[in-house]
Amino acid sequence: MKTVLFWFRRDLRLSDNPALRAALNAADRVVPVYIHSPHEEGDWGPGGASRWWLMKSLARLDRRLRDHDSRLIIRQGDALDCLHSLLASTAAEAVFWNRLYEPAVVERDRKIKEWLKQQGYHAESHNGALLVEPWELRTGKGEPYRVFTPFWRALSKRDEPDSPLQKPRTLRPTAQWPSSLALDELKLLSGIGWEDKLETHWQPGEAGAGDAMDRFLDQALVDYKTARDLPDVSGTSRLSPHLHFGEISPRQAWHRVRSRMAGQAAVEEGGWTWLRELGWREFAHHVLFEFPHTPDQPLYSRWQDFPWRKNHEAFVLAWQRGETGYPIVDAGMRELWETGYMHNRVRMIAASVLVKNIRAPWLSGAKWFWDTLVDADLANNTMGWQWSAGCGADAAPYFRIFNPFTQSRRFDPEGRYLRRWLPELSKLPDRDLHAPHEAADGILHHAGLRLDRDYPRPIVDYKSSREEALAAARAVASA
Repeated sequence: MKTVLFWFRRDLRLSDNPALRAALNAADRVVPVYIHSPHEEGDWGPGGASRWWLMKSLARLDRRLRDHDSRLIIRQGDALDCLHSLLASTAAEAVFWNRLYEPAVVERDRKIKEWLKQQGYHAESHNGALLVEPWELRTGKGEPYRVFTPFWRALSKRDEPDSPLQKPRTLRPTAQWPSSLALDELKLLSGIGWEDKLETHWQPGEAGAGDAMDRFLDQALVDYKTARDLPDVSGTSRLSPHLHFGEISPRQAWHRVRSRMAGQAAVEEGGWTWLRELGWREFAHHVLFEFPHTPDQPLYSRWQDFPWRKNHEAFVLAWQRGETGYPIVDAGMRELWETGYMHNRVRMIAASVLVKNIRAPWLSGAKWFWDTLVDADLANNTMGWQWSAGCGADAAPYFRIFNPFTQSRRFDPEGRYLRRWLPELSKLPDRDLHAPHEAADGILHHAGLRLDRDYPRPIVDYKSSREEALAAARAVASA
């Protein structure tokens, strides 16, 4: 073939990009394309934080392409219309892309591939986002997995993932480039400046992903098994947004960790613990693909009737603002607003309080995280919130409710995380920091803290709200 289109989606990298390599092997000239069509993702087009990341990552991808005498052609609108126009203007004979697995996108891509073939074009898609395609793993009964441990056991028994592909030496640029929108024309930013602060915390793009991987391997992998639960230390990889946008592939990450583990017993435990977390990402995509109703509805339909609190909107707003009176939750929500990120242990606690103490619908939390997290991913976000609500895959055999006070004392015992994000509580002694409403008046006075003025009391009583949630769960289970 003389000319083909390569359609970038959430695979914003040059290294280990299977569909890009296939396009380069098939043609004399390759035209890289990005099409912005969030309306084709159903109710789950990218949120505010994701749009900021996307803008930065596309800009950096274009610079990398231009370093190889290529460039990124940007279009906006219905993907099929844009591809049709580009095929006509470039005389391209084929379109190559890497697969995605969200329900609306799967259906859209199926129709596009069908149309291309009907019109005589070559259409070719590859797996560039997962270690294993969702349909490649099944239970002994031939059914999709709903529980992680047997899924991970099956995944672990497979051969090691193929070695990552190297960055191509040439991108086979064309001499005649089609027209392109400027990146600013996509209007990805909100216009209120909220995203500006994200710049100080993140480095989107393929190079940023490599730097994050290096930091994790050098500084955090050895202690990952224990440090990953401590929100006041840099004990996690922070690779989740880079994986979501495809700036690093899962098999690149897998092999980098496996390579560091080789011959180093000290990192063996941390390495396997992290690879298991990568397995959770695979499992989340497996469940989303097999059960496409789950972004909006429980995996198990009986939970559709769970009795959420009436008039919960004001409670949700307090949760969003970090004003619940539960310090570990409020610290996490403020971290999220400032950085586009929340430590995973704190995410679980914050989610538990919202759905089981406040008893607000899990979708209200899922939508807030979707808009504010730089690593918002439909598979991971859906699984995380349904796990917290007890209505999804791999739910605990009992209706687990996190105690935010004991969790806080256990995982932030010296209060460094709380003091960073809740400076109004900074003068409280460690023993009172995690539950200011229980502190003696003299302690509060000495710390210069007045409850309900400087910091709220809990918006719901933990013990009574816990009992109400348990009773609600029992009612659903016995229905």
